[in-house]
Amino acid sequence: MFSEPAIHAAHLSKCYQIYDKPQDRLKQALWRGRRKFFHEFWALQDVSFEVQVGETVGIIGRNGSGKSTLLQILCGTLTPTAGEMAVRGRVAALLELGAGFNPEFTGRENAKLNAALLGLTAEQIDERLDCILAFADIGEFIDQPVKTYSSGMFVRLGFAVIAHVDADVLIIDEALAVGDGFFTQKCMRFLRRFRERGTVLFVSHDTSAVMNLCERAIWLDRGRIEQQGPAKETCEAYLAALHAQQRRELGVAEVARTAAEPEIQRSAEPAVDQRLQYLNCSPFRNDIEVFEFDFDATSFGAGGAKVVNVELRTPDGLPLAWVVGGSAVRLMVRVQALLDIERPIVGFFVKDRLGQLLFGDNTFLTYADQPVAVVAGNCVEASFDFSMPILPPGEYSIDIGVAEGSQSEHIQHHWAHDALLFRAHTSSVTTGLVGIPMADIQLRRIA
Repeated sequence: MFSEPAIHAAHLSKCYQIYDKPQDRLKQALWRGRRKFFHEFWALQDVSFEVQVGETVGIIGRNGSGKSTLLQILCGTLTPTAGEMAVRGRVAALLELGAGFNPEFTGRENAKLNAALLGLTAEQIDERLDCILAFADIGEFIDQPVKTYSSGMFVRLGFAVIAHVDADVLIIDEALAVGDGFFTQKCMRFLRRFRERGTVLFVSHDTSAVMNLCERAIWLDRGRIEQQGPAKETCEAYLAALHAQQRRELGVAEVARTAAEPEIQRSAEPAVDQRLQYLNCSPFRNDIEVFEFDFDATSFGAGGAKVVNVELRTPDGLPLAWVVGGSAVRLMVRVQALLDIERPIVGFFVKDRLGQLLFGDNTFLTYADQPVAVVAGNCVEASFDFSMPILPPGEYSIDIGVAEGSQSEHIQHHWAHDALLFRAHTSSVTTGLVGIPMADIQLRRIA
């Protein structure tokens, strides 16, 4: 382990000179700086952070926030206007599509060229070329000029090279977003293995991927660091800001908080321990402990409605303190309207401890033709009946959302992160994110 961080950035700034007319460039050269014929655009301003050896850090932000500029500075392809940076070890980067490729060369020739630029000797390239081409898996196109490649083929070849150069630091831009699902999963598996020995800087608009892969995240906004910290907290704050921006663009004002906040509403029925009827089952029974609804859960939204209760119940309506994986449950969500809402949508997502979305649904399609309008001060209650999946041991949570409109265009009135927590203590699941209850499993001998 190095005593120094793998990546050190201190007060990085990058300024571009923007000229309105081409002749202004000549004027600027002739005046030798005594007069300005340009205006400044700061792509980065005073960005400081460190990434420790073996750490995986995500970079998130809207388009134009400075993410790609920052990565190019760290890779050495751009020079900062101010500040300093240092990267320890061999760096391999996958930036914008086609970066570092000669369009007239074939894929095989570009693979050799890129590997040489990243520090491999001719002998090492010959030893690893077959593995690189097998990872890229683009078939006969490997001997065609890359100017004929699709965006997905560019990504395949570029990632295959950086995966085989023994890098200490990997820098991955949004390029993975254009790959097909099969190859993206292959890349994610490689990155998870690489995290055990190397450092990763991962840029993506997919906050679920960032929360899944990264310990920390850095949120850039207009060239500055808006927030940095644990990936889950930073991504949730970023999503809340995106929804707030969407409301401003739609002209939806946030409802002012009043003294008459909705009161928490809990069921009077006693909680049922559903394990009692399974006493004679195996020790691998999936026992899931359910905690109480968090009325003060971290949330965002326009404020036109408020989630006032979330419970897991039996199909008969009895609240559950414990659930057995594979059994039928009912998720009940009660919402109080603070404004008149014509087309309310209530939905949920179940997440694991890394923030990965496991499953969820909402009420829109069921009531698209007959929306259930609610006036200010009244409540609506949504129920979702499903079989609880068999969950691996660990912590889980449910996000609840209340919106108005349609699936494609809506106003998010209240989104509560981790409104209901539950914990799986024992399980029969050893692989995968969840286990699906089987209606029947058979093994027959065939002559």
